[in-house]
Amino acid sequence: MKRTHLPLNGLRVFDAAARHLSFTNAADELAVTPAAVGQQIRALEDMLGVVLFRRTPKGLELTGEAQAGLDALRTGFLQFEEAVRAMQSGQSSNSLTIAAPRDFTAKWLAKRLAEYGKANPEINFTLVAADEDLDFTEANLDIAVRLAEGPGQLEGVRLAPGAFVSVRSPEDGAETQISWPGCPAHEDEPALRLADAGLAIDAAASGLGRACVPHLLAEADLAAGRVRAIDNAWDAEQAYWLIAPLPQWRQKKVKALVKALAA
Repeated sequence: MKRTHLPLNGLRVFDAAARHLSFTNAADELAVTPAAVGQQIRALEDMLGVVLFRRTPKGLELTGEAQAGLDALRTGFLQFEEAVRAMQSGQSSNSLTIAAPRDFTAKWLAKRLAEYGKANPEINFTLVAADEDLDFTEANLDIAVRLAEGPGQLEGVRLAPGAFVSVRSPEDGAETQISWPGCPAHEDEPALRLADAGLAIDAAASGLGRACVPHLLAEADLAAGRVRAIDNAWDAEQAYWLIAPLPQWRQKKVKALVKALAA
């Protein structure tokens, strides 16, 4: 019989009924009704073309056909359990692989990971620089950070409300517009064009012009006086999100990191 045709649920019910020699006790274990156990056993018998149980004055007995396959079945279920444990072992591993834009890592994430690492010294971090969506499986990622309008098809938590702010050097400096892909200048407008918001903040701090950047990224530089805000922060649709597919999102180590970063 092909793997795709294996009646796994029926075999699971048969294993429980064979161990207990009781449909009632098997039902208690499986959290179903005795009638449901009986239906599964009858369906399995019909599929296999054999009788698995006989009713006797002493109760249920296994037939010879049932006995013939029982040891191999139980070995198979033990191997299934080992496979599941192996697949779940990553949840308890001490490694977290995180993809994030370089400027976000430098301006916001690195400091917080260092603090989290001090409180959880058993954790090892692998940081992947990424500004575009990655294949989580191919890159072996646990979680990623994106500047976006939402998590898309993935699970996600927004780190802060979307907000942008214009910054420049405390000594004013040039009036040049500093642009980057998230806040580009008009094609006909003189501008200093850079690769990301982090470089734009540093250029503004050096007096090279004014930059429109995510408020979350500029917070530390504003607090330190490296740059000053030209105007109040304004709402924006884009915000920084922690995102991951559901299997990674459910991992205990990811949940703990998300809780700490989003606090």
